[in-house]
Amino acid sequence: MTTPLFESSIRSLTLLGRGKVRDIYAVDDEKLLIVTSDRLSAFDVILPDPIPRKGQVLTALASFWFDRLGHIIPNQLTGIDPESVVAEDEREQVRGRALVVKRLKPLPIEAVVRGYVIGSGWKDYQDTGAICGIALPAGLKQAAKLPSPIFTPASKADVGDHDENISFEQAQARTEAMLGADLQGTGKTGAQLVNEARDAAIRLYSEAADYAATRGIIIADTKFEFGIDAAGTLHLIDEALTPDSSRFWPADSYAEGISPPSYDKQYVRDYLETLDWGKVAPGPALPTEVAERTGAKYVEAYERLTGKTL
Repeated sequence: MTTPLFESSIRSLTLLGRGKVRDIYAVDDEKLLIVTSDRLSAFDVILPDPIPRKGQVLTALASFWFDRLGHIIPNQLTGIDPESVVAEDEREQVRGRALVVKRLKPLPIEAVVRGYVIGSGWKDYQDTGAICGIALPAGLKQAAKLPSPIFTPASKADVGDHDENISFEQAQARTEAMLGADLQGTGKTGAQLVNEARDAAIRLYSEAADYAATRGIIIADTKFEFGIDAAGTLHLIDEALTPDSSRFWPADSYAEGISPPSYDKQYVRDYLETLDWGKVAPGPALPTEVAERTGAKYVEAYERLTGKTL
């Protein structure tokens, strides 16, 4: 097993920034190197302990979905080997956990799709009978399957901030305000981009959920990110349908009325809820057992979904 990577140190390329999980480097004017660390963010706070093999799982599983769902929408992949763009003594840092991707302009929203009533959606439904303003049938239980998947966008938070649910109209206005200049000459508007993102996100989720069901996994919800090229063409970027961005439930343990066990970082969230911690940085240290068990859940999710051994 490789040593967990909390933070990369690639010196042959220019570091552009570090997100909650990923380190981003410039390859050239058209490409980026994305290194997926073993960092874990919970309640939008980066925890101080890495999760073993997490970066490998996220990279391998996202690549699996990019390939499987590539007929729906273009994605960020270039097919370039990450080891070919770094110095020889840096290859171990990128092996199995990095991608060389296109430089694209990201939409300023998280494209969230929900297929079940759970998490913040369940709290919203209990309070209002709706999720993000979308009215739902009365009498739904926790973890109930929705009549059809719904698109509930959120604002994209900086490190240390919290994502916030926003309306569809707010998502359109936000995208127009931040990308309007980039769209000049493309024949598109921010509102049209969000329409495209909604339609693509629901189709991506639906096809992935149908496939996952054949592998014994329910995808309760997920979030996608999208970006555009110079022509305004929408691409799937960042990651896709991983335990970091999705809620995976084992189908044989699913039941309405409870929060089902999961293959994602809910295990860590549940542990953190037992602590006297205000959900602000710095995050608390994780016991070795919690970190290792979380890593094992990530690996199991990958192996069940793909049928491959990591």
